[in-house]
Amino acid sequence: QSVVRVVFHDRRLQYSEQQQLEGWRWSRPGDRILDIDIPLSVGILEPQIHPTLLNTVEFLWDPSRRTSVFVQVHCISTEFTLRKNGGEKGVPFRIQIDTYGVGGKGDPPEHLHSASCLVKVFKPKGADRKQKTDREKVEKQPAPEREKFQPAYESTVLAEVG
Repeated sequence: QSVVRVVFHDRRLQYSEQQQLEGWRWSRPGDRILDIDIPLSVGILEPQIHPTLLNTVEFLWDPSRRTSVFVQVHCISTEFTLRKNGGEKGVPFRIQIDTYGVGGKGDPPEHLHSASCLVKVFKPKGADRKQKTDREKVEKQPAPEREKFQPAYESTVLAEVG
């Protein structure tokens, strides 16, 4: 079983996460922060969406079969920033996936693995603009500095949480 969550990356927002999520729920009644895109996902079984946990989805999967999950984040990073004078940076989110094995009778499930990645979510035009300015900033850096940046990938790469 795997549990996928969208959480705040910044420690200061982690302390007020419940209040931030409640504020979002109040301003967007009936909406969810995170969903599974079932048609695009492969090999997932029994997807579960909890009505009260807007930022969490769960599913079962067989580790001996090819599995991929596509998630949809329905909030943008600037929804959690203070509106000052436009051009908000937006807060970074972390997509975290925790995987558990089947527990024995009466035993809790065994935690097997955790991984996460940092994401920022913008509206399409804002995202294009952000990627362009980020790319330009990196290209202006000297070669040794550029090597510190991670290369772009077609899909999201999660790093193990230790």
